Amino acid sequence: MEIPISALLQVLISGTLLGGVYALVSVGLTLIYGVMDVVNFAQGELLMISMYISYWIWFLFGLDPLIALPVATIILFLIGTGIQKILINPVLKTETFVSQVFVTFGLLLFLQNLAFTVWSAEFRMVTTSYTGTTIPIGGALVSIPRLLAFIIAVLATLVLYIFLNRTDVGLALRATSQSKEAAEILGVNVHNMYLLAFGIGAACTGVAGALVSTFFYITPQVGLVFIIVAFVAVVLGGLGNYVGALFGGIIIGITESVGVLIIGSGLKQTVYLIIFVIILLFRPQGLLGGRR
Repeated sequence: MEIPISALLQVLISGTLLGGVYALVSVGLTLIYGVMDVVNFAQGELLMISMYISYWIWFLFGLDPLIALPVATIILFLIGTGIQKILINPVLKTETFVSQVFVTFGLLLFLQNLAFTVWSAEFRMVTTSYTGTTIPIGGALVSIPRLLAFIIAVLATLVLYIFLNRTDVGLALRATSQSKEAAEILGVNVHNMYLLAFGIGAACTGVAGALVSTFFYITPQVGLVFIIVAFVAVVLGGLGNYVGALFGGIIIGITESVGVLIIGSGLKQTVYLIIFVIILLFRPQGLLGGRR
């Protein structure tokens, strides 16, 4: 099958733009794992909560989700710290991976069913002044909402990277991820780092949820779409590797878009799930190695 260059360019650009948002969700997921050794299955549901927050701010007050983004981010940060303190912290004391999985997966089910109960299964959309608008770039039509989401997601990821590598608190987080015992010897309050890591990881979904609400459907099940992508991206880049999660998200976005072009939208997830299995079989540490 011959694919027109213009069509290929279109899907590559669209995939890259969506991949930027995927990357932000993945970075939040890998931050939580890197610092706490906790796999947060509820990461996608936190993004879903952010999407609903953005929707209702738009619906009730007429505010663009991009303008309301700081509100969603702060709320998700607070939710994240609350989850860590109330649910995750007691489980960490057991030091069993199975208990952590049960808690975060149980949280996934709870948040999803809570959303069904409160907001029903109705599909919702945010309509802004630029919804559906595009600009031509190199023969391809680029969606304005996706372009804005990509730019803000990349900037947010860059800010997080600078925070982790150039500030005392960020370096303390990295020290905790590398060796909790050594960090404690150096005077780092590890429990505070856990609280901060989960809060920041949740805040990443706050940003991402506000961004995708401008062009993605909103439903209680939408979180499952993003958590699958985030896990594949994190494994692709390497568990605990922040740079790897960034590139993993973008690669998955491009792969998904190319898959739609070649085999159709109904099987688009098949492409990156196959990649996921191949990576697990032949390079389980990810393309960019292990933890950083």
